[in-house]
Amino acid sequence: MASVSFFRISPYFLTNSESRGWFQVRVQNLGSSDSTLPSSDSYVANGTSFNGHKEKNGALIDGGTRVEEERAVINGENGRLKSILEKKKVKDFSLEVFWDDGYGTKTVKDYFHVAKEMIMPDGGPPRWFCPLECGQPRKNSPTLLFLPGMDGVGLGLTLHHKALGKVFEVWCLHIPVYDRTPFEGLVKLVEETVRIEHAASPNRPIYLVGDSFGGCLALAVAARNPKIDLVLILANPATSFGRSQLEHLLPILEALPDGLHNAVPYLLSFVMGDPLKMAMVDIENRLLPKSKIEQLSGNLTALLPLLSGLTDIFPRETLLWKLKLLNSAAAYANSCLQAVKAEVLVLASGKDYILPSGDEAKRLKSSLRNCTVRLFKEHGHAILLEDGINLLTIIKGTCKYRCSSRLDFVSDFVPPSMSEFKYIHDEVNGLFCFATGAAVFSTLDDGRIVRGLAGVPKEGPVLLVGYHMLMGFELQPLSEAFLRENIVLRGLAHPSLFNGTIENSSSEFSQLDWYKVLGAVPVTANNIFKLLSKNSHVLLYPGGAREALHYKGEEYKLIWPNRQEFVRMAARFGATIVPFGTVGEDDIVELVLDYNDLMKIPFVNEFVRKIDRTAARIRDESQGEVANQKHYIPGLLPKLPGRFYFLFGKPIETKGKEELLKDRNYANELYLQVKSEIKHNMDYLLKKREEDPYRSIIDRTLYGAINSRWQDIPAFDP
Repeated sequence: MASVSFFRISPYFLTNSESRGWFQVRVQNLGSSDSTLPSSDSYVANGTSFNGHKEKNGALIDGGTRVEEERAVINGENGRLKSILEKKKVKDFSLEVFWDDGYGTKTVKDYFHVAKEMIMPDGGPPRWFCPLECGQPRKNSPTLLFLPGMDGVGLGLTLHHKALGKVFEVWCLHIPVYDRTPFEGLVKLVEETVRIEHAASPNRPIYLVGDSFGGCLALAVAARNPKIDLVLILANPATSFGRSQLEHLLPILEALPDGLHNAVPYLLSFVMGDPLKMAMVDIENRLLPKSKIEQLSGNLTALLPLLSGLTDIFPRETLLWKLKLLNSAAAYANSCLQAVKAEVLVLASGKDYILPSGDEAKRLKSSLRNCTVRLFKEHGHAILLEDGINLLTIIKGTCKYRCSSRLDFVSDFVPPSMSEFKYIHDEVNGLFCFATGAAVFSTLDDGRIVRGLAGVPKEGPVLLVGYHMLMGFELQPLSEAFLRENIVLRGLAHPSLFNGTIENSSSEFSQLDWYKVLGAVPVTANNIFKLLSKNSHVLLYPGGAREALHYKGEEYKLIWPNRQEFVRMAARFGATIVPFGTVGEDDIVELVLDYNDLMKIPFVNEFVRKIDRTAARIRDESQGEVANQKHYIPGLLPKLPGRFYFLFGKPIETKGKEELLKDRNYANELYLQVKSEIKHNMDYLLKKREEDPYRSIIDRTLYGAINSRWQDIPAFDP
């Protein structure tokens, strides 16, 4: 029988303060019925007994959120699972653009402060807890079970609790310091929980986030339950224990005198993670270098003394036990890899000095049936506690977030958060957007051209149709311009971006993943239908890959299919069509080697053929010239950056024009009108950019340094 209790622990260890903040967690004991667990009215933390911590009508009196008990029993006769679940109530809400994911408000210091209280001996077995700071998830959110590393505390997601709690029902496994449950016992405990959750929501996936040792645990559970829909996220999984330095540490520790043991966990802390990256989590990227250095110095000064707390997490006997447990866990997991049918995402660190995680990621990708890898070259073993790693962002960028048995790019989409937007602007797109200095114009209903996006409808459904620049260079400044207006562009992208054909075992989290975070979806009629039915702003390039990978002499040439299906689809939902033109590719690069040139080069041509063969085909020859799309990587010569220009034409209403659905000739006329408008917009921009005094990056930089931010730099007078 499952039991539930509550306890609260202090996340702040203030030696000379009488006021302390309290961090509440919800605990579920899935051990045997005779296991003892402190009750909610007698738990002791930091030397203080909280006898006054009572419940009234199921609610916590001291400000905690109301939660309801979950119970589950297993039928001993036939082993079938019977569940009686009263789930924590969830809100039926949708996340807005720039929602607060809380990233940067918690740091590794919070991990140590809370761990200090959680590791106090309580005599209890392993148990589940749900940090109340996770809040309440959206309706129909899947369950996420966090399986900890060697520490066993269960706080490895401290930096990610608030973000994950918006879209997952989060539970974390806590393994007490003096617990000696063997690996098989832990597997059964997690397995029982997985079966309970599956019985309650059979059509919903269950996420197992395994950190190091927890990665072995997740793989073992997945191998034993191939018929349950599991998604495994493995952060530097310890399946490579047999090839690591840890294996040789065990005999050394056994021979080490007791007096020297306290130094071992402290020394291990410097190779388990990067202290600098841990200390940078709450530092704003936009701070001046001097302020960054001062704040980093203060964070390091506060962090280093806390590392000694690892000696309490890893007493001598516990550390020896954990190493033996890790050895058996790795052996068990490796023996059953072929039985794992779950969807797997491996996060590997390039500077993991504990385990050979980079090489292990390659091995797992080749050994598992459905495995995706993301390599983070500059991160250490404790990757989930380091700066620059937002777990929810990674899940979104690798298309692993879903609420049902199949991924729905429309209903499962989670809009960009404020921290994601800041990171995109500062670290991902910032330099490129600065170099290209995009000037955006739009056309009002009266035909007047103005600076900005005032002419683009704020309410959907809106279908933005335009010219696809070489290599899609325009996407970064275009998406950012709309985000600044609190509008997410749902770009229709080539299927190769989603089917894994452009990935390998050492793929890093790149610009392509950020496109997915920002809302890119595969270009299919079904996805266009769903997006327009949801009143979205949809970005469509009829020329597709053929236009973005054009040949020499085809700059600013519209290469479109013969069919006009997007016009009929827009009319079906009464969507507003906004044609737009964009120019500037010839101002930043020169195309020196196109497909025809590359095919004339020995050895290179075979590589190009391989790329083209593996690329997905979304059109047949009946689609006209656009169907003749060859996938290749063009040879480009950079130029001193000029400027990008966008002009959104006068919106074209389709509402009330139901005849477009039946009259193909009328639909074709509107199709040609949109195409003509885009061409007109580009001709206008090519002419007017000659009048821009800030077309050169040098002039823009000088102006921005003296007057204002780069987004406010003037352009030509429309």
